[in-house]
Amino acid sequence: MYAAVVHALGQPPRYESVPEPAPAAGEVVVEVLAAALYPLVRSFASGGHYTGGAALPLIPGFDGVGRTPQGELVYVSGLEPPHGTMAERVAVPPAALMPVPEGLDPVVVAAVMNPASSAWIALRERGRLRRGESVLVLGATGNAGRAAIQLALDQGAGSVVAAGRDPLALRAATALGAHRTVTLGGPDQEVADAFGAAAADVDIVLDYLWDRPAELALDGILRHRADLARPLRWVQVGSAAGADMTLPSAWLRKADVSVCGSGLGSISGARRDAALRELLARLPALTPTTEVVAVAMADVEAAWESPTRSGARIVFVPAGGDERATRMTEAVGDREAV
Repeated sequence: MYAAVVHALGQPPRYESVPEPAPAAGEVVVEVLAAALYPLVRSFASGGHYTGGAALPLIPGFDGVGRTPQGELVYVSGLEPPHGTMAERVAVPPAALMPVPEGLDPVVVAAVMNPASSAWIALRERGRLRRGESVLVLGATGNAGRAAIQLALDQGAGSVVAAGRDPLALRAATALGAHRTVTLGGPDQEVADAFGAAAADVDIVLDYLWDRPAELALDGILRHRADLARPLRWVQVGSAAGADMTLPSAWLRKADVSVCGSGLGSISGARRDAALRELLARLPALTPTTEVVAVAMADVEAAWESPTRSGARIVFVPAGGDERATRMTEAVGDREAV
């Protein structure tokens, strides 16, 4: 069979012939129909992810949509390289197979599950969103941020504040249901005050940015918060703006602020699987917010580091496996905004 194969950390994978998967006892060989390319996949394949390095050669891909020998459409999650989902077939334990609701497009499911699951787990498992609470999405104009707006409202949030750099994309966030927006531009003091005006009394912050935007947001919220004893749950999900921020100790003493992370190690595998199954069941009721760029797996090397249009996500499909598959020259555009 053919697969995308990484031979050197930091180098794009090559499309080449590899041995068929050798399933362990009880494992199922799944035909892969779609596997998405997103920052986590790139990070792990480059050796730069916080979970550590990986043995080489490796087949990248943590999740995807496939078909079982019985013809059932399934979402596969939690695979660990060197045997990832960017291959024609993959062997997986039955517990990792999650039925995809009828009527959903496998390529769209592959595109939306990673950004949507980051928001879903952050809201449900880490932020513990309760009906009527308010949410600030810091980094609301990317794929995950837009999914967070929709999922927060789906789960009963009373209001959602969207913050991001791109004013045009923030208008799209408003169309998704965000009640207020904050533009991350202009002098620091103005941005901090804008957070104070729009989000002073939020209950949960989903933070996809960290670094200076997080500093300005927390500063503005705490300076304008009517009741500093009202709990603020800050859920750190990503660091698109930078890996570090300055957090004055006084900020944690002057108010009831709790900070936690939401990532691969923040909840147990069993809780993560249960959350993913819940999310899959909700997908038919949600409007996809990610533009899908289906690319033939044979083009993986060219596609790996190519920029895509804002809001788009590359999904690899088997050669000849999807009529939408395009050459990468048709997918190149601006990198995704945050």
